[in-house]
Formats: sequence, C-alpha cells, structure tokens
Amino acid sequence: MNSDIVTLDHGSGGKLTQNLVKMFTDYFGDAGPVNMTDSAVINSETSSAAFTTDSYVVNPIHFPGGNIGKLAVCGTVNDLAVSGAVPRYLSCAFILEEGLEISELEQIVKSMAETAKSADVTIVTGDTKVVERGACDQMFINTAGIGFIKPEHESIGTGRNVKPGDKILINGNIGDHGLAVLSIRNSFRNDIHSDCAPLNNLIQSCLGVNSSIHFMRDATRGGLAAVLVELAEMIDKGIKLDEKMIPLAENTRGLCEFLGFDPLNLANEGKVIITAGDGWKDILEVMKSHPLGKESRVIGTIVNDHPGRVVLETEIGGSRIIEVPAGMQLPRIC
Repeated sequence: MNSDIVTLDHGSGGKLTQNLVKMFTDYFGDAGPVNMTDSAVINSETSSAAFTTDSYVVNPIHFPGGNIGKLAVCGTVNDLAVSGAVPRYLSCAFILEEGLEISELEQIVKSMAETAKSADVTIVTGDTKVVERGACDQMFINTAGIGFIKPEHESIGTGRNVKPGDKILINGNIGDHGLAVLSIRNSFRNDIHSDCAPLNNLIQSCLGVNSSIHFMRDATRGGLAAVLVELAEMIDKGIKLDEKMIPLAENTRGLCEFLGFDPLNLANEGKVIITAGDGWKDILEVMKSHPLGKESRVIGTIVNDHPGRVVLETEIGGSRIIEVPAGMQLPRIC
C-alpha cells in the first residue's frame, strides 16, 4: 500500500485513521496533551461545554432507516451525549453538487429538522457551497455541536475512572447500519435497516440513575471492536467479551457469514457502549425500558488480565484476541 497518498482506508476508523489523526494532533496539540474523546470539553469560569464537529459523505445519501441529513444530526448529537454533555446547538454546512434536485435537498433538510426536534437541539447557523457537477456525490454535510456538561461527567469521555470489575453494556444489535448502506449500494434484497438514532435522551436517563458510569462511546466507524480496543489501550487494562451475549440480528449475522464480514468491525449509528461500576444493574434496567435500548445487554467486563487487549470468549468455548484492522470493510458509510 502506498503510504504517501490518502486512501479510502484512511477514513475507516482503523489503524490508518489513527495514524492520520496523530498527524493532526501533532500539529494542532500545541496547547497541551490532546484527549482523544468524541468531544472537546471546554472549561470556563462559570460552566463547562462540550464541542464537536463531524463531516458526512455517506454513499448513497438515502439508505434503509435514514439518510445523510438524519445521520449528520444523530452523529453530532451522539458524540456530545457520550461525552456526558446535554446537546443544545448545532451548525450545518452543505457542499452541494451542481444538478442536485431541489426537491431532494428539501427532503434531506426536512429530515434534519425533524431529527433535531426529536433530539431537542436547535440548528442555529450554517453555510452552503455549490461545486461543479461530478465534484462530489450529490452532497456532503458538516455539522458541529455544542452541549453543556456537569462537572461530575467531565471524565466520562476519557475513561480515567474505569476499573477492573466494571461491566460493559450496549443498547442493542450491532452492525445494522454498515450492512444497510452496503445492501442499498449493491442492491441486496433484505430487511436490514440502519440503527441511526439520537441517543441523548437514553444517555441522560442513564446518567440520572447513579454515578456508576465511568465511560461512554458510540460505536460508529470501526464498530464495537474499535471502541473497546481503544479503551483497553487507553486505560491499560484488559477487556473480556462474551460472544454469546453480543446482540446481533439473525439477518445481519447471516449476511456477515455470507460476505465474510466480522460484525464487531461494522459501523453503527445508534449504539452506545457504557462501562459502569457497582450500579450497572440499575443502569441496565433503565436502558431496557427505553425504546432505543430494549435489547440492551452486558457483553463484557474490565479485567486485570491481558492489559491493553480485548479477548473474546467465543460461543464454542475458545477465545481470540480482538484487533482493529488497518482499513475498513466498507468505505463511505457515514
């Protein structure tokens, strides 16, 4: 692989993405150490805010369960929410390709407005640029968001309070978003729909139960595997996963087996991974009572063994080390 050019694998969420991000932080981190969380926590004299930004280039722009507009709002809302913040304000910037039908643009904008309303956030500023025909795939969207964070939640994104014995929870089936985009892209006939959804209401309900939540992250690019490998390396503790407890829809499992995909590496857009201490049972109960958490489960534990590594106990009684691939099975899924 030519290391001197940007490839699609650099946008995968895998090892090449990490290398690319390191280049940015080497130059942009002059103010001090950079915490690699989903949102930057900005402290002021009176309060703390979380600030995040993301760009969306999904192809195609419509997919079962959503579209690029819904995805843009959900992605930014979720990045704020898993940092422990209450999302409040978004910006949106559109890069539009010449020839895009106004009616299609209006459909995307309407979807963004409806999703923002359902998440109780306001889109307050934006920008629009138009490029020549063929210069982008119909449209790209950038969103940025600001939320407000209580002092007791500021460490959630860093995971510094995670300790052995903590349970790892997830709010439902993995892999659906990646396969929904793949299916429409390649005209596969199935009933797989993206899990794209704003998670802030679910997350705030969990944060209100007790103070047991030590870490949260939404499993987008790179999937469940990328989040847990990053967490294990960040805290220098081991993670033990139970394969039989990881929720996976049968149609998603079947397509993964047919195509040779590992569902642990597939993107999600409505899944939060929560690491919680002694009060995890109460948090799990709240998750299960929420419409976006009916299939919530405990899928693993933080352990002292094999520090920095994630080990999966398989359904057949074996075990394997989970690693993040250099590139991505599916490009352009968000």
